[in-house]
Amino acid sequence: MIAAALTVFRKELVDALRDRRTLVMVLLSSVAIGPLVLVLISALVSGLEKRAEAREVVAIGIEHAPSLRNYIERQTFTVREAPPEHEALLRDNKLGDPVVVVAPGFEAALARGEMPLVEVVSSSSNQRAQAGVRRVTTLLQGFNTEQATLRLVMRGVSPAMLRPVEVEERDVADRTARAAQLATMVPFFVLMAVLYGSLNAALDTTAGERERGSLEPLLMNPMPHFALVLGKWGAVAAVGMLIALLSCLSFLPGQWLMRSEALAAMFRFGPHEAAAFIALLLPLAGALAALLMAIAIRSKSFKEAQAGTTVVVLAVSLLPLVTIFNQEGTAPWHYWVPALSQTTLMGSVLKGEVVSLPDVAASVGSSVLLCAVALVVVSRLLRAAALK
Repeated sequence: MIAAALTVFRKELVDALRDRRTLVMVLLSSVAIGPLVLVLISALVSGLEKRAEAREVVAIGIEHAPSLRNYIERQTFTVREAPPEHEALLRDNKLGDPVVVVAPGFEAALARGEMPLVEVVSSSSNQRAQAGVRRVTTLLQGFNTEQATLRLVMRGVSPAMLRPVEVEERDVADRTARAAQLATMVPFFVLMAVLYGSLNAALDTTAGERERGSLEPLLMNPMPHFALVLGKWGAVAAVGMLIALLSCLSFLPGQWLMRSEALAAMFRFGPHEAAAFIALLLPLAGALAALLMAIAIRSKSFKEAQAGTTVVVLAVSLLPLVTIFNQEGTAPWHYWVPALSQTTLMGSVLKGEVVSLPDVAASVGSSVLLCAVALVVVSRLLRAAALK
């Protein structure tokens, strides 16, 4: 059986490597995914850093509030006049800063001890402007605190009366965990690269051969059907594992393209992390190869198999979202679901956390179990096809 399986493996692997156009596209996408993802992340962080370093406040009607303008400039911010159509520009995502709107009579109302209204205009659909709302509101709250302090001092009251409790924020997350929040898409892209790398080979070796009429002569050979299944699965799994290896290693040189120095200093993805990613993805690559073959073997054409495997692609792409929407932390059952367990463990690796052996065993065990069940299904379907 082993000799027959190796013979089928060599034949299927040669067929998979013979389709050079598809192979080149898959290899290029897996190699380029690391640098591309890191460039996108660093560009996002670099844009946020540039807007923070600009220290600009976009305002309209600031001439009515010279005291507010003086405070803003003392905080090393510059005031820039907002365009008249700022609301339309914010809705159309063409203005990337919130707008401070000061109504006439600001200074007179402030002198009378009244509360003049200052609006911070933004759009919740404009992510760039929404990101600067907290910075502007914090600046305006500082102006409020200064004015209240001056009024109390003029009346001989200690400003400490306004703050009976001193409140300080302390972030217990280390730098690696904060950087991992920005790199949450890295495990997702690696996972999808493995999936799409195995998809074409799995469809071609099952539904593709049935459509070409080469599957029936292959079943007539005097060899156990399970050996045929093992050979085919080995070739598909080898392609998926190759994609997993290349996609993980591509992040090592991809870090050279980071445009944000702060992110480059925090983002840690060295040989240790790459080896951990590869070890976690290899069992999943084998399980996905078997599952895709089990679905595609039921189809009579390549297009029909593509439609059937859409469910697997959709499930694998949606499962990692559980870690995003689940605000209560990682649940024990997460480690028993293939694709979700790998995403969870890869996220822990990026955060620098210690990955426990039982969690890894659960992840590997679920992938091995899924692979075994799928291979048995493929073997029975091939045996039924041979009897027909």
